[in-house]
Amino acid sequence: MKRSEAEAILAKFAGKRVLVVGDLMVDEYIWGHVGRVSPEAPVLVVDAHRESFVPGGAANVANQLGALGATVVVAGVVGEDESGEKLRNALQESGVETSALIPSEDRPTTRKTRIVAGVQQGAQQVVRVDREKRGPLPEPIAQKMVALAVEQLDACDALLFSDYDKGVLGRNTVRALVEAARHTDRVVITANPKPPSVRFYEDADIITLNKFEADQAAGTTRFEDGTEESFHAAGVRLRENLGVRNLLVTRSADGLTIFQKDGYVDVAAHRVDVFDGTGAGDSTIAALTLALATGATSLDAVRIGNAAGGAVVRKVGVVTATREEIAALFSPD
Repeated sequence: MKRSEAEAILAKFAGKRVLVVGDLMVDEYIWGHVGRVSPEAPVLVVDAHRESFVPGGAANVANQLGALGATVVVAGVVGEDESGEKLRNALQESGVETSALIPSEDRPTTRKTRIVAGVQQGAQQVVRVDREKRGPLPEPIAQKMVALAVEQLDACDALLFSDYDKGVLGRNTVRALVEAARHTDRVVITANPKPPSVRFYEDADIITLNKFEADQAAGTTRFEDGTEESFHAAGVRLRENLGVRNLLVTRSADGLTIFQKDGYVDVAAHRVDVFDGTGAGDSTIAALTLALATGATSLDAVRIGNAAGGAVVRKVGVVTATREEIAALFSPD
């Protein structure tokens, strides 16, 4: 794909309306530098300089969609806590609609705290602390979320499931929303599920997995450790078994592969300096979803998503890519 072709697709992102349903999180960062080892234990001491906060998980996907020009509605659950309020406010400030965001006493807002040492592009993550509650949503909360999400679908061009296996996207929830989206006869359906829930997404237009997740979903080691031949054969079988229209398997430095009804295509990774892979999958699924919503082919959408992921790994932290940064990774005409 040439740059002008990519730019033509990217220009159509503006105004597309996407419903994001999934596991919302808060990503916190403590930034500092390491100068010594603790006298109390053989661990590094990080002298903290500053702290920052960004929306993560499904909320990061929503932010990425907004950064690409889409109108975004998010459906999910947050805790009745300070983190949930901060997350809601941050989404609203970035233009994301939160009318389908439900507060729940059942669980705290998922919060990930990363301690990062170093400066600018030389920063390295030292440790991450997760605070969350996994498990299915109470049925009344799940039903309320589905009802609010379905109300939004008629006005949307795409439905994106951002599934981090925290319990928000149960089988009944996913199937109800997929069925509602198919009734519109025009809404694109995409998902980045985890292996325990991957079979919920039958009839999705495209789902994305990395190699390790694909092995878990298929019950093999042919994606992660197999030959190219076994990798491709396993992908063909897995797409058929899952009943999805397209399966995208990301392969880190080896690029990614899209498995379609009539075969597969390998897409090479963009050669960029990688500083942090955090959030790259979110940017990939967001960009390819918007490309599909513009009417792009599945392969061209994957190429756009691949470039979005490449643009994000050049930065540190949970960040977003712009349309200009994505276009710049394609060769000039």
